[in-house]
Amino acid sequence: MQIEQLYEIYKKYPSVQTDTRKLKTGDIFFALKGDKFNANKFAAAALEAGAAYAVIDEPEFIHGDRFILVPDVLTALQDLAAYHRARLDIPVIAITGSNGKTTTKELVHAVLSSSFRTSTTEGNLNNHIGIPLTLLKIPADAQFAVVEMGANHQKEIESYCVYANPTHGLITNAGKAHLEGFGGPDGVIKGKGELFAHLRSLQHGIAFVNWDYDYLRELSKGISGIIKYGTGDDAHVSGHVVKNDPLLEVGFSTGFSGDNIRTQLVGEYNLPNILAAVTIGKYFEVPEENIQQALQEYEPSNSRSQLVKTGTNQVILDAYNANPSSMKLAIENFSNVDAPEKVLVLGAMAELGEHSLDEHRQVLELIGKYQWKDVALVGGDFLNIKHPYNSFADSELARDWYRKQRYNDTFILVKGSRSTKMEKVIEP
Repeated sequence: MQIEQLYEIYKKYPSVQTDTRKLKTGDIFFALKGDKFNANKFAAAALEAGAAYAVIDEPEFIHGDRFILVPDVLTALQDLAAYHRARLDIPVIAITGSNGKTTTKELVHAVLSSSFRTSTTEGNLNNHIGIPLTLLKIPADAQFAVVEMGANHQKEIESYCVYANPTHGLITNAGKAHLEGFGGPDGVIKGKGELFAHLRSLQHGIAFVNWDYDYLRELSKGISGIIKYGTGDDAHVSGHVVKNDPLLEVGFSTGFSGDNIRTQLVGEYNLPNILAAVTIGKYFEVPEENIQQALQEYEPSNSRSQLVKTGTNQVILDAYNANPSSMKLAIENFSNVDAPEKVLVLGAMAELGEHSLDEHRQVLELIGKYQWKDVALVGGDFLNIKHPYNSFADSELARDWYRKQRYNDTFILVKGSRSTKMEKVIEP
């Protein structure tokens, strides 16, 4: 089937699904394949469950006229997304980076949706499957789209730009994340920079650039429009931390004349994320009162910079992602929190390849610079380095230890990658 024909079907049934467990009546089911699964086998069941059509790439599974045969289902999904995107005459803002991209995406969406019909990435559906699904969820009447792009190797962001074709973009930072796939820190910068390379190729591409980072200044050279944010007065929007006890309050020097923004986010490391959202809001002429209200009302979720109260204790739960850069920021931020009793519970960092042992050693050295009531380390290369702290193979064992401590009036940081499931530590 040609993409034009598939798009006509999509217009009648504009809801796409790749997971039979989440299927709704009237969805188009795309039967993706992976190393350990073949959804062609579930296409008939998807139709029985209410799907309007099933897109497959193995003809032996055709059992009626509601099966759409294509050469490759993933390619068809991406091509359909590109075809739909090409028919949307709206700003598409792409956000990538090593740390903070999901929070920034959520904050930007909160600001823009206060004044415009804005579509955005759900959760962190930011890969070669999630981005096409995000694009296909953009309704015809949308005024803006905010698309998160994740990557763990070079040329990945470049490939996403082919079908997302963003008109505007933002790189939060390029830190020590996915070092194994990118081939080291320089590879991370090059990989994230593929978004700015795309914007540079456009006649009117716009980049929102954190002007505090020299490497982002360098990456943005040659882009038609550069909108700066940061902590210096040479930025279009500049701001600073007013309070961090532990909720973040931000004040402004340039570009925003409203009152300080008192957020529900934890950590000074969220300052650039707030500034990015304000900058984009101002650029698209969102009223300042709307920007302020949107950012003050935004509540973090999914174990990202959340402040959780458990009895008399306060827990900073930041257990969605951990890499050397974000781990360093989280520990240093927590060390500055004014609390008499502080406990660190940290999970191992993933996808660091040959850098892993050294990066975990550096985290241990950083921990040793400060005084803590207790420290517990979970999994990965924390188990392969000698240290004086509590050590556990997984988060369930750490939870058992945590329950026995019976902390009171204590501040606790729980930080780790998704692979370690650190949120389990504080489960009731």
